[in-house]
Amino acid sequence: MIQRRAFLATIAASAAVVLEGRSRPGMFLALNNSLTGAQPGSGNGPARIMDYGDFLRLAASTGYAGADVTLNNAMKMDAQAVAALYRELKLRPGLASQIPALFPKDQAVFQTNFKRLEESVRFMSAIGCSTMYAVILPSSDVPKAELRKIYKERLQAVSEMLRPSKIKLGLKFVGLVSLRKRQSYEFIWRMDELLAFTKECGPNIGVMLDSWHWHLAGATPADIVAAGRDRIVSVHVSDAPANLVAEQVKDDQRVLPGEGVMNLVGFFGALKKIGYSGAVGPEPLGRFKREHWDGVGAKLALDATRSVMKRAGIKA
Repeated sequence: MIQRRAFLATIAASAAVVLEGRSRPGMFLALNNSLTGAQPGSGNGPARIMDYGDFLRLAASTGYAGADVTLNNAMKMDAQAVAALYRELKLRPGLASQIPALFPKDQAVFQTNFKRLEESVRFMSAIGCSTMYAVILPSSDVPKAELRKIYKERLQAVSEMLRPSKIKLGLKFVGLVSLRKRQSYEFIWRMDELLAFTKECGPNIGVMLDSWHWHLAGATPADIVAAGRDRIVSVHVSDAPANLVAEQVKDDQRVLPGEGVMNLVGFFGALKKIGYSGAVGPEPLGRFKREHWDGVGAKLALDATRSVMKRAGIKA
């Protein structure tokens, strides 16, 4: 109980930092680690993990207003040093990834990870990061109703733990047909169904909106408007090439915004309509080769995303 009170006191003291970071208006572009080789795609060899300080410097030097927080990497540094570097480089923390797994089969593993998540939340609060995400896989070997109950109970506990911090958790739905059919029981994969589920889990649980999965799942700008500002936690953006065969799509077939067939003007127009003001992270998995990982890909992705957003009437 004493440790729990200390945790809540620490988080409450850091909440002002998070709120200050949220107060700046407008969507902002945040560097995603896929552009530096951390998620290279099948044809590019092993991943390349940058020193987190160098990652932030690359974000600033290529013109991003923010940078995503890859926790396994960022937490190798002292939180105060990371916060100071963000301030020095005039960057905003984007979306935090690599949180401890929330959906393992073993409940005891979840309990261990829940305690580790508290450490991640303390770090995020100290650097002013207000959003994180986890992936909801679209199939399972557990019947849907049973799995939904387990996940709901876990997420309600996470929601309660996050409440003092003002941090939000986004759940990313996955639209790939191959993953929907991989296991015996289909699970949540549509945006509207995930939105309804998040509302049952807590006020600080929402949708991590990835345009790639939004497109593959057949969602529309109307789904974004229906979610509203409070339930869109963060955004990743890429585009889809023409003539994809749904059953054969691989996750690393993405292209830059504006290079493909997605209705990204409608996508961003809907975000503008609801007043979304958080991070937008370009994530064109598989688009760039190794020789583009030191800034070329990052700059091309920045310019392409800005161009599409401009067509939707958004300056970023």
